Amino acid sequence: MQQTIRSIDIHLLERLFQSLPDTAFFIKDFQGRYLVVNESLRARHGLEHSGDAIGKRPSDICPGDFGRVPAEQDTKVLQTGCPLVDHLEMHWYLPQEPVWCLTTKLPIVADDGSIAGLIGFSRDVRTPLENHEIPKKFAEILDLFEDNLIEYGTASSLAQQSGISLQRLARLTKRLFGLSPTQFISKTRIAVASRLLFETNRAVSEIALTSGFYDQSAFTRAFRTATGVTPTAYRLQAKSIADQSK
Repeated sequence: MQQTIRSIDIHLLERLFQSLPDTAFFIKDFQGRYLVVNESLRARHGLEHSGDAIGKRPSDICPGDFGRVPAEQDTKVLQTGCPLVDHLEMHWYLPQEPVWCLTTKLPIVADDGSIAGLIGFSRDVRTPLENHEIPKKFAEILDLFEDNLIEYGTASSLAQQSGISLQRLARLTKRLFGLSPTQFISKTRIAVASRLLFETNRAVSEIALTSGFYDQSAFTRAFRTATGVTPTAYRLQAKSIADQSK
């Protein structure tokens, strides 16, 4: 099995992804242990050397559910052979910055059909501050969006308020953010909620409404889908990680 992974030009791939600071690249063996990581992955986990990750699983180098969730993803890909493609999720970038990523994990299949490991990357989703190609009205709505998540909470309303068609909206969000309109709205809602959970002591039910969700149950389901944890667990874990990094 390991020979199949070695047959890949690992060094070439490693060199390629070293030049992408917003992308965490990795190759793992059939047990989900890191064989190769790039500099970006090392930095976001606060490791001194890239070699500190080799032979370990995500749960070994990242505390709590931020390590558990990717490890469980690896197990599913390795057991089923089904790839994970453009999965929107939140990662923890030490010392205290949660970032959104689009994660792709592909199984490495040996000649005999068995799963020898996996290869993948997590690309940071970051909204550009300036872009001359953004229509003026759309840019104005984006400035208001985080403070009006209920009013602009659907793709249709976002398109209407921006004075553009749904098709144009889809092209813009995909080109600028790498996300569909639905992904973009979901990402923004959860990002606002996670910031409020971390920075304030406001009740979860209040944060749910502020973030554009109808009720706390809908908020909890969406938050858990995106991050792998409940809002309350995230609050405790994020503040704990921040305290440890001080």
